[in-house]
Amino acid sequence: MPTTRLVTLLGSAVRQQRHLRDLTQVELAELAGVSQAAVARIESGNRAPSIAVLEALLAAMDVQLVVGVEPLDAHLDARIDDLAARPIGERIDGLGLDRLLDQLSDFPQVITGNTAALLQGAPVPVEALEIALRWQDSKPFTRWLETNYGQRWNARWGEFGGVWLEPEEPGEHRWSTRYGEVRATMCDELPETIEVQHGGRIYRVVPLVELELTEPRAGELLRRYRDRQTASGG
Repeated sequence: MPTTRLVTLLGSAVRQQRHLRDLTQVELAELAGVSQAAVARIESGNRAPSIAVLEALLAAMDVQLVVGVEPLDAHLDARIDDLAARPIGERIDGLGLDRLLDQLSDFPQVITGNTAALLQGAPVPVEALEIALRWQDSKPFTRWLETNYGQRWNARWGEFGGVWLEPEEPGEHRWSTRYGEVRATMCDELPETIEVQHGGRIYRVVPLVELELTEPRAGELLRRYRDRQTASGG
C-alpha cells in the first residue's frame, strides 16, 4: 500500500505519544506485543498499520484513537489565509473567549491546543476554548458544568447530550455550555506556560513549541502554516 497522508499522520501520532512517555521503540514494541521493526515502519510512515496493531500500540501507552473529519487541504488553506488577514483581537471577540474564561475561575487551568496557537498569532481555525485541566480538579469542573447547562459530546450520536458529564466517565473531553464549547486535556499537572497579552488582558498559554510536540492536531496546523509561509517567501 503506498504511503498516504493518513499513514503519515498515524505514524506521527504514535511517535509523539512514545516520546511523551520517554519510551524507546523496543520498549513500546514489548508493551504492545509487536516487533520493534513494525514500530519503526509505522512511525516512519512507510507502512499502513492494521487497526489491531494501532490499537495495541496506543493502548500500551494508555491512549486511544479518536476519528474525525476535516475540510480538504485546499479549503483549509483558504481558511488559514482568511484568518491571517483578521486581527487577533477580532478573532478573540468573535469566539467570546474572554467571557468564557471569566466564568472558569473556580479551578486552575491553562489554555492549550488551537486556542493557545491563536493567542500566539497563528492563524489556525479555532472551534472551542481548549484548556489543560488537572484530574484533581475534575469535581469542581463537573459542578461548573452542571451549573452552566453543560452537555458532553456524544460520539455515537454526533451531538451533545445523553452521556455522563464527569471527565472520569468514558468519552471525549468536550462539552457545550451556556457560554460556549470547552474542550479539555486532562493531566496530572498543568503544563508549563508563557504569558501573552491582548487588549490589556494576560493569557496563560502552552508555548507553540510544546503544542507541536503534545497536540497532534494543533502541531499539524502550525507546521502547515509555517510551510506555506516558507513557500510564499513570507
